[in-house]
Amino acid sequence: MSVMYIRGGAPLEGELTIHGAKNSVLPLLAACLLAGGPVTLHNCPDLTDVEAALAILRHLGCGTKREGRDLTVDPTGASGCSVSEEQMRAMRSSIIFLGALLARAGEAHLTYPGGCELGPRPIDLHLAAIRALGCEVSEDCGIHCHGRPRGGEVQLSIPSVGATENAMLCAVGGTGVTTIANAAREPEIYDLQCFLNALGANVRGAGGSTITVEGGRALHGGEFTVMGDRIVAATMLSAAAAAGGRVRLRGVDWRHLSPVLSVLHQAGCRVTSRLEYVELLRDREKPLRAVPTVRTAPYPGFPTDAQAPVMAALAASEGCTLFVETMFDSRYRHVAELKRMGADITTEGRVALIRGVERLHGAKVEAPDLRGGGALAAAALGAEGVTVLSGLRHIDRGYENLETMLCSLGGDAVRREN
Repeated sequence: MSVMYIRGGAPLEGELTIHGAKNSVLPLLAACLLAGGPVTLHNCPDLTDVEAALAILRHLGCGTKREGRDLTVDPTGASGCSVSEEQMRAMRSSIIFLGALLARAGEAHLTYPGGCELGPRPIDLHLAAIRALGCEVSEDCGIHCHGRPRGGEVQLSIPSVGATENAMLCAVGGTGVTTIANAAREPEIYDLQCFLNALGANVRGAGGSTITVEGGRALHGGEFTVMGDRIVAATMLSAAAAAGGRVRLRGVDWRHLSPVLSVLHQAGCRVTSRLEYVELLRDREKPLRAVPTVRTAPYPGFPTDAQAPVMAALAASEGCTLFVETMFDSRYRHVAELKRMGADITTEGRVALIRGVERLHGAKVEAPDLRGGGALAAAALGAEGVTVLSGLRHIDRGYENLETMLCSLGGDAVRREN
């Protein structure tokens, strides 16, 4: 079992280019099934979730080839319409293949997906969207869908990112015009729209609450550059806020980070936002300050995925900060591990009260999930002594060589076999 040794107490200093976004590349890989020729994705991170998606594509008959961060998918030989239970359980986002399979083959057979245990995340909205597009859905020892999608109106009861993406992918391969109302507005949705249009689709409105898809267009191959990962950027900024120092991040749009930057600014960090980079400066001689309530919300609100890293930074601050998690029931599993490091945090339901302490200390901790793991790494850089972080399988789902990123910013992090 691999563990990461992180020695804290020194400021961070340096520049880092953020790798491609996990939450963008996974639906892009599913969308490759709709292409009429090979597709090359640039800035594609080497993550275990990406490898799980590639395993599904190969199982379905696609060819795949990676050269550094350039990933080529050739879907011309794809013929399958089912995904095994083992492959589905490898990651939560495996459900994104539902819409693409229906659009390509008119049939899809899947089991229920896996991923981090963050509380109930029902796929009812995905299935309702598929039904709205004229396909039949049954749930008998799995998910079984049949029928060629046709245009229609998909009305989402909440702006679900995954359901929005599945509806887009299904509608692109259907006939007629589809309108997706109350669509998710995340930047990754816009990235998917740009990718589909680069292959010859006609999708409009992503970034807003209504998306229109003109189905029935034959898609071709092509190439596309994956957007930078705003949650990885938020984690690196939180690490700099915890440890102090100055870091500059490239390859990410600061506008996608606006709610996180606002909180870190209120906490006493100096934030500089430019088209080319985001820079954070924190004076180690001045402690972080508590901030008004941090409430997670769908984009453009404060992202639920950034809640844990920002909480880790504010665990050592002056005053009390209240976090309210509105997206998931079980998003505070990192709290118990932060408390091992000396944090003073009380949780009740979806509310967490952070009473800032002067300094955290190193401890043996375990990543409970993907973003909780990133949070513990950020906390460790600001703590006194050495933290031994296990559960790296979670971290590797969304952070490419996290220890290398931390070291590039002057951190002391080493991965070893325990």
